[in-house]
Amino acid sequence: MDYLPDDNSRYKDVTYWDERYTTEQCYDWLGTVSKFQHLLEKFVKKEDSILILGCGNSSMSGDMYSAGYRSITNIDYSSVCIKTMSARYNHCPGMTWHQMDVRQLSFPDASFDVILEKATLDAIMVDEKTPWEVSPQTACFIHKALTEISRCLKPGGRFVSVTFAQPFFRKRLYARTEYKWSIKHHSYGEGFEYFVYVMTKGEKLSPEDAALEKKPLKDTESPPTRIASISNEDKEDFLSNIDL
Repeated sequence: MDYLPDDNSRYKDVTYWDERYTTEQCYDWLGTVSKFQHLLEKFVKKEDSILILGCGNSSMSGDMYSAGYRSITNIDYSSVCIKTMSARYNHCPGMTWHQMDVRQLSFPDASFDVILEKATLDAIMVDEKTPWEVSPQTACFIHKALTEISRCLKPGGRFVSVTFAQPFFRKRLYARTEYKWSIKHHSYGEGFEYFVYVMTKGEKLSPEDAALEKKPLKDTESPPTRIASISNEDKEDFLSNIDL
């Protein structure tokens, strides 16, 4: 793939993405919407106001619009991406595009029914070598992002996170009482399993999930065996190097 960086750390570099989006037309991390549409339809209503984080040049927003979702706000920190995607979908009233950092969302409190991300948080964690020791810098980044996501959700709103990260690792990042949401997860995929986490604002964590917030990583049980090697659809190599 022509767009693979020399080093995974470049996935966190906006200049890398600006360069990539200058020529790349479309890339769908973890598959297209059709792969998990049966799950999405359970948690996202056509009339919902939706925010998509790290939209990139994915077809997801366009596919959702075609499926009848009409209130879609997209953000990405690449100005090149936003300019390109805004022009591509300028015929879609109700779809907007904004350059923005996920850690500092420029929206009022309780703005959205649904906030959706697909592999955006995965890309943030490209430098992590083990799921047991997330660096303080990355942990701070993720916490700021999740705090902003919670703030911008309406009561009863859902944060939907689509990722390759297994529950054993990812739920520990989402399970904080201060986010004021519950956590449920589902999976999809053939051969390689992907996961869809649904956090509902205003619901309490289950006792099991609440315990994750207090349990030191060194006291956790052994992790599950990795389910499969990287799928043929996702050849971006950082996905095969980290397990978060």
